[in-house]
Amino acid sequence: MSDAEVILRADDVVKHFPIKDKLFGNSGVIHAVDGVSLDLHEGEVVGVVGESGCGKSTLANMLMLLDAPTSGRILFRGKDIATFSDDETRTYRREVQMVFQDTFGSLDPRMPISDALTEPFSVHRDVLPKEHWNDRVRELLALVGLDPDHANRYPHQFSGGQRQRICIARALALGPKVLVCDEPVSALDVSVQAQVVNLLKDLRDEFGLSYVFVAHDLSVVRQIADRVAVMYLGQIVEMGDESDVLLHPSHPYTQALISALPTPDSEGRMVGERIVLTGELPSPSDPPSGCRFRTRCWMAQPRCASEEPALIDRGTGRPVACHFVDPASAAS
Repeated sequence: MSDAEVILRADDVVKHFPIKDKLFGNSGVIHAVDGVSLDLHEGEVVGVVGESGCGKSTLANMLMLLDAPTSGRILFRGKDIATFSDDETRTYRREVQMVFQDTFGSLDPRMPISDALTEPFSVHRDVLPKEHWNDRVRELLALVGLDPDHANRYPHQFSGGQRQRICIARALALGPKVLVCDEPVSALDVSVQAQVVNLLKDLRDEFGLSYVFVAHDLSVVRQIADRVAVMYLGQIVEMGDESDVLLHPSHPYTQALISALPTPDSEGRMVGERIVLTGELPSPSDPPSGCRFRTRCWMAQPRCASEEPALIDRGTGRPVACHFVDPASAAS
């Protein structure tokens, strides 16, 4: 993907949320995202993984202009989206669409699916003449594997997997270049997850889409991502090609995540040693000094408390934020 154009870039993005105390006013900040840099190339899928509270959904919201960065920049085709004119912002919202986790919250229960799918055209009226809206609805439903004759049904008349397909269809309505998928399959049954992931893969191939795929389930990310960024407490701790990161993890936190995946042997028995992290996840309002993972890391040394590790290549061929990475682990 290095030769493909970078279509979307987060450049040292920071997002802090003030903690508001009714008696004393602001009393600190939540460090939701702290200095994240990430590139998305055309036709690429970047998986962003980590525990709940690591900042991955906040990053997705900033990419969608739902939250403004405290500092740093988000660039679309090389231009800072914070400097966009109204027309440029309108174009950006058309070309970068989002698929949310909550399918019920994403769809108005009082609105038939046909209206949900034509709503984007009522906002972006220059995209499609009104006389073609119904044809486009049928086309979108067929595209995501649903019966076009069910367009007049309501959200509650569909299963969770079908509703997510409808949400994907709506995201595709305006012909976007990028989909930001925030935990798009985590609320679905495992068998349905695979169907939706396969649908996203097919749509990517058919339309040349690029995805930022946010998830906490590494087994799902493994199916679809080209590159993976692992986040912990607002920062990226390891980033690289999917096969490198998930098969040969270098950062201790990534190793712990991978060890939680069930790995059967040839006879179906689970193998591999589970790394159990001790200690509680630190508060994002008061992150540890130095390395943020050190309070739960079995490799931690005094240097980890005094010096924050930079996200750089430490001999593994990809950036890792750990002082004590063993380059041999990347090849083992």
